[in-house]
Amino acid sequence: MNVVDRRPNPKGKSLSNRQRFLSRARVEVKSAVQEALRKRKVADVEHGEKVAIPTRGISEPIFHHNRRTGKTDHIIPGNKEYVRGDEIPRPTGGEGQGGREGSPDGSGDDAFEFTLSKEEFLDMFFEDLELPDLVKKSLKDTTAVDLQRAGYTVTGTPSNLSVPRTLRNSMGRRIALRRPKLSEIETAQQALEEARVAGDEEAIERLTREFERLERRSKIIPYIDPIDVRYRRFDRVPRPNTEAVMFCLMDVSGSMTEAMKDLAKRFFMLLHVFLTRRYRHVDVVFIRHTSTAEEVDEETFFYSRETGGTVVSTALEKMLEIARARYPIDRWNIYGAQASDGDNYGADSSRCVSLLGGDVLPLCQYFAYVEVGDGMGGSLTGLSRDSDLWRAYSEVAPAHPHFAMRRVGDPSQIFTVFHELFAKGGVRA
Repeated sequence: MNVVDRRPNPKGKSLSNRQRFLSRARVEVKSAVQEALRKRKVADVEHGEKVAIPTRGISEPIFHHNRRTGKTDHIIPGNKEYVRGDEIPRPTGGEGQGGREGSPDGSGDDAFEFTLSKEEFLDMFFEDLELPDLVKKSLKDTTAVDLQRAGYTVTGTPSNLSVPRTLRNSMGRRIALRRPKLSEIETAQQALEEARVAGDEEAIERLTREFERLERRSKIIPYIDPIDVRYRRFDRVPRPNTEAVMFCLMDVSGSMTEAMKDLAKRFFMLLHVFLTRRYRHVDVVFIRHTSTAEEVDEETFFYSRETGGTVVSTALEKMLEIARARYPIDRWNIYGAQASDGDNYGADSSRCVSLLGGDVLPLCQYFAYVEVGDGMGGSLTGLSRDSDLWRAYSEVAPAHPHFAMRRVGDPSQIFTVFHELFAKGGVRA
């Protein structure tokens, strides 16, 4: 018997060998993934990655002859200068003339390049990230079971008997087999009685045969046969005991330059991939705001062009409105993520403090605020003046440990900030 493994594997390597390698070299691969993230674009998050890891510790054991007790034959390519028995002179100039630079870790081995698939790369990146403070119940592992209608079956309990479906099957079978109706039998019997009263022997004989035929067919073709019986069937459908929703709030006002919007979109794209990949039951609500806020779909959130004034409180009000209408706090874990350049209408910042500290944060398990810079390569942490919104939110942060604030001024910082915000057990200050 020949067994052919047709599962897709890079460069013909078997899936089991690949998984064993990733398990053995997990520390080296994980470190290489983190290094690759610093140079990687967020738009490439759905693609694989070629990583270089040191060969130390990844070589597999092999069997070979003991050089002290065994004899080894070597086959070397032939040449025109030497024959068997000639002595080859030692090279002059010393050793180590092949290169000028050593390996980064001091070893003499070249780095080993390994190509991670999209699935493997995302698993490596997201494995130590999570939605924090899922205190109500476990979102991933704890599920309840609902019974859902799933058609009919020929076996079941009497309580699940479907009388309408059973009678419909019975009628179809009786029509197909031409089972005589009760009215036909009664009509034949009445005609036979009339013939007997009239004394018509020929009619009596003919009607008797017809009446007996109808009676016999009504007995051999039952009104309801076991093959007609149908029971309602139910499937056990798992559902999460606790559900979660993530509110994504993005500033698209006129103060947000295209570079700033690009940073915000990069962050939310990474968040969206993380949620849809890591958790099966998470709702994502997209809210865009200028001087007004509205709930939009994913396509509009990431690709629609809009501009206008800036009133940040409208996004928080829209979030509260949707949460109270659709996501009861006793059933839902509520999360929020907001991205803005920090510019806000002056009188509105105090309104934001009141909404965030008094209404939004008490509803949320976790809320993250990301302030984006000008996208010119500099971080906002080096600026001499904090934005209005940053100063306002800083008043709220000390009293709410589940509220985190971060700044991003360059695309290369997106992965680092995201990892800080959603690391398992990380400090969110």
